[in-house]
Amino acid sequence: MNGTNVSNSILERLAGELPDLTPEARKAATYVLENPRDVGVSTVREIAQAANVKPNTVVRMARQVGFDGYEDFRAPFRDAIRRGAADFPDRARWLQDIRKTGDLGGLYADMVRDVLANIEETFAGIPVQDLHSAADAIWSARRVFTLGVGVNHSIARNFTYVASTGMTEFHAIPRPGSTPVDDLAWADARDILIAVTCKPYRSEVVEAVRIAREQGMTIVALSDSPASPIILEADHSFVVSVDTPQFFPSSVSIIALLETLLSLVIAVASDEIVERVDTFHRRRHQLGLYYDEAK
Repeated sequence: MNGTNVSNSILERLAGELPDLTPEARKAATYVLENPRDVGVSTVREIAQAANVKPNTVVRMARQVGFDGYEDFRAPFRDAIRRGAADFPDRARWLQDIRKTGDLGGLYADMVRDVLANIEETFAGIPVQDLHSAADAIWSARRVFTLGVGVNHSIARNFTYVASTGMTEFHAIPRPGSTPVDDLAWADARDILIAVTCKPYRSEVVEAVRIAREQGMTIVALSDSPASPIILEADHSFVVSVDTPQFFPSSVSIIALLETLLSLVIAVASDEIVERVDTFHRRRHQLGLYYDEAK
C-alpha cells in the first residue's frame, strides 16, 4: 500500500504526529505505519491486540490525525484494498470483514459499478483502428495461438472455441500435459500469439511471449498496465481495466475485448467464413447436439 494516496496523506500525517502522541498511542501509530495493510482488514480490537495497546488508545490515535474514530480512519485503507492496492489474501480478508459488518449492499453496488466502469474504461482507451489492425493480422496468420493460464486459461479456450466455428487454425495453449513454450516450438513469423496475463504476471506467459518474439511471431497482448511485460513486447497491445472489490482481478473486460476482437476478425474475413460457420452449425443440428425446441 506504500504507493497509494493513503501512504502519501494519512500515513505521512500520522508519522508527523508521532512525537506528540502519548507513549501508548505512539505504539499504536507505529504499528499502523509498519503494517498499513492490516488496517483495512482488521477491527479496532485486532489492531489494538497486535500493537499491544487498549482499543480506546487506537481510537485516540485516529482522532489525533483528524478522524472521528477508528472506522472513519480505516475507511481509506479499505478503499485502497478495494481498488487493488493489496495482495489477494488481504482482499479476501476484506471481503470477510464486509460480511461481518453486514454491508453486503455496499459490496453489491461496488461490484456492479466496477463491472460497468471496467468495460467503459477499457474500450474508451482503445481506438477502433487498433482493433481493426489486430483483426487483420489474425485473419492473415497461418496459425493463431491463444495463451492464458490460471483463470485466463478458460478465457483463452472459450475465445478459441468460438473462433474455431469458422476458422481452422486456432489453438488454445498450453495444451494438456504441455507448456506454452513447447506448444510454440515450431511457430514462426507466419503465426500469431494472443497472450493474456494481469498482475501478478504469470512467468510462463511472460516467457512464452519473449520466446515468440525471438521466433518472429506477431504478438497480441492483453494486460492491465502499459508497463506490463507482455504489453512491452507486443505488436498489438490492449490495456484492460480489471478493478473490482473481489479478491481476484476482474475478467469481464478481458472477455468483452476478446469477443469484440473476434467480431472484427469475422468482419474482415473473406466470404468463406460464412460458409464455414453455416457448415459447422448445420452439422451440429444434424447430429442432434442442439435441443429441438419444436418437440
